[in-house]
Amino acid sequence: MTETIQLEITGMTCASCASRIEKTLLSVTGIANTSVNLATETATVIGDAQFSSIADAIKNSGYGLKTQKRQFSVKGMTCSTCAKRIEEALLKNNRVLSAEVNLATEKVNVQFTAGTSVDSLQKIVAAAGYELTNHSGVEQADDTTERPLAFQRDSWSLIGSAILTLPLVLPMIGLIFNADWMLPPLWQWLLATPVQFYFGARFYKAGWHALRARSGNMDLLVSMGTSAAYGLSLYLWLSYEGHHDSPHLYFESSAAIITLVLLGKLLEKRAKQRTTDALKELESLKPASALVRRNDQWQTISTSELKKGDMVKVLPGERIPSDGIVIKGSSHVDEALITGESIPLHKSISDKITGGSINLDGVLEFEASAVGAESTLSKIISLVEEAQGAKAPVQALVDKISSIFVPLVLIVAFATVLFWGLVFNDWTQGILHAVAVLVIACPCALGLATPAAIMAGTGTAAKHGILVKDAVALEKATKIDYVVFDKTGTLTKGKPELMQSTPIRGNDNEVITLAYALSHNSEHPLAKAVVNYAQSHHIGLAEVNEFQVVAGKGVKAKVEERDVILGSSNWMRELGLSLPTDKISTKGASVSWLAETKSGNIELLGLLCFADNAKPEARTAVQRLQDTGIKVAMLTGDSNESANYIAMQLGLDNVQAEVLPQEKAHAISNYQAQGYKVAMVGDGINDAPALAQADLGIAMATGTEVAVSASAITLMRGNPKLVSIALLLASATYKNIQQNLFWAFAFNTIGIPLAAIGYLNPVLAGAAMACSSVFVITNALRLQRMSFT
Repeated sequence: MTETIQLEITGMTCASCASRIEKTLLSVTGIANTSVNLATETATVIGDAQFSSIADAIKNSGYGLKTQKRQFSVKGMTCSTCAKRIEEALLKNNRVLSAEVNLATEKVNVQFTAGTSVDSLQKIVAAAGYELTNHSGVEQADDTTERPLAFQRDSWSLIGSAILTLPLVLPMIGLIFNADWMLPPLWQWLLATPVQFYFGARFYKAGWHALRARSGNMDLLVSMGTSAAYGLSLYLWLSYEGHHDSPHLYFESSAAIITLVLLGKLLEKRAKQRTTDALKELESLKPASALVRRNDQWQTISTSELKKGDMVKVLPGERIPSDGIVIKGSSHVDEALITGESIPLHKSISDKITGGSINLDGVLEFEASAVGAESTLSKIISLVEEAQGAKAPVQALVDKISSIFVPLVLIVAFATVLFWGLVFNDWTQGILHAVAVLVIACPCALGLATPAAIMAGTGTAAKHGILVKDAVALEKATKIDYVVFDKTGTLTKGKPELMQSTPIRGNDNEVITLAYALSHNSEHPLAKAVVNYAQSHHIGLAEVNEFQVVAGKGVKAKVEERDVILGSSNWMRELGLSLPTDKISTKGASVSWLAETKSGNIELLGLLCFADNAKPEARTAVQRLQDTGIKVAMLTGDSNESANYIAMQLGLDNVQAEVLPQEKAHAISNYQAQGYKVAMVGDGINDAPALAQADLGIAMATGTEVAVSASAITLMRGNPKLVSIALLLASATYKNIQQNLFWAFAFNTIGIPLAAIGYLNPVLAGAAMACSSVFVITNALRLQRMSFT
């Protein structure tokens, strides 16, 4: 069918780009006409071509499609087949690039092309029998108020069903005491009917939606099973009309199954809510109001009205409403729930503070630097949501099994009826055993096994200041056998101090003055050490012109008409200088050399030695990794002397020094070529290529945004011990997934044959099915109780 679609294109720069895209699109089979608008960066395509073909054509032309990624809430899901059906329905829409449904959170992450209406996605999901609702901060707040009502409604349904079912199952207890408490058939029917068609209506409704979609789910199995037991009882009762004796009816089975399933779903819902505890705690950190200076007076406004640059005041005991830089005052700040740091940190003028943390004992005034979605807390919440909503690679196998599971169970149930009817001529028992098969086989536990563990694991990680981007990162973390650390700021404090300045020509004051001038415009940690030293000794700043950074080597500039350079030993050797290393007296120092270019010749002026001590936790961090059989190495651009000094202190397995930024990724690939699964831990811009190259990139959020974006795991604190905790948690999470999948399969692989041969009556099957889901989630919740010292 011919249709017109409009796409937003990225990467166009001129008219020739637009022309090239038009030609490429017209070559795609099925496209009748197309026009590209450079001004609006859109392409209008008319035809009946497959969307994937259009997207590939644009990509192959060297451009991209602008996409959005949104998370929505889904109502009406009951098992893994529901989740799969929603995904399949969404993916049939040409504009949807990916859809991942999480049964445990009842959320769906959808990636779609810009311009796609949410209304169209909602209609697709509605047609599949479910409800898609916007998922936002406001809606989450509403959800928390509606949740008790939902529980109350489910609880009353369970109570009502249980009250009517109890008189039906009491005769089973009476048999133990040889007492006949069996109710007359009429009373059994009167009690069972409301349970079947009123309290059990939800199963019929959801089962009908599944049938309309030519699919199957848990509700279909329950509704078919209980209807069979109810219908059999009705048939036996009516066919015995006029006889003096009463037949044995099975109204208690249908009613008990529905009651047990309702109990199981209620317990499951309550347990599932606990898996999102970490996310709810993070959400609760957002204060509702802020004290802001506007129009020369302090006034209280809603946090949502905060703007970047606002002056904000925080009193003792209050939560900080946004990220910012302290302008006035000092105080201790508790960041435990954000970074996992248990010790309050002292904050004063020029220090960064994070929204959501608690101001403990002083008054702080700060300038808001990041508000709303740009704040650290909002980014953390977004990362945790995405990680909890993502699918683990093993889930693909589960999805395949789920897609054929319900049809397979229906075949087994039908075969059970035929077997008992044809072989033993007992059609009644055949139907009852088939009912047990249908009920025990509900695939709820199978669908919850993986997402419940991922949610609990990533939530626990967040509490410890570890942010996992997705479930793939968790799986990769379990295979790591080599961890490579950057040195500065990762294993060391990242704040080197100038320990020695030695003039080779001239005097010490001249060396410091020139080095200060060269370092003033540099962001390198060694440059900052020179600046701090010079300012503390009240040394004047000389005039600097033509300043230039030479990547991985140093800096050069014209200082008061003198051509001066400051840089590494390697750079000096490249320039042909012989270095008097005997003048270095600081053990394990990083050394920078000061030189001057004069009349075409280069002459050394002096040397500067810096010491950057290892973090107190670094030795323990390395030891913990090595105790688990993981090798630990260090990769740094610093001198061999400095690197080896730190390596000796920490007991590292390997060290590579004087590595240029562009060589770090190559060093990682060399380890990979040796067969190792490598994790790279860094915090700087120069670590980004290595983080991307590694099997697992781990960035410290105390570093640069570039490093964080290139990593799969982010550590909110600069504590290297978090690396071993992250790997341990990943291993525990994947072990939990394996346990859950084992038990989920075990319930079905053992239960279905037992039910089919008559060793599991329908009521026990219903109880086992209800227990299986609760068991899987409870097992996942064990991850929340993990502690690390």
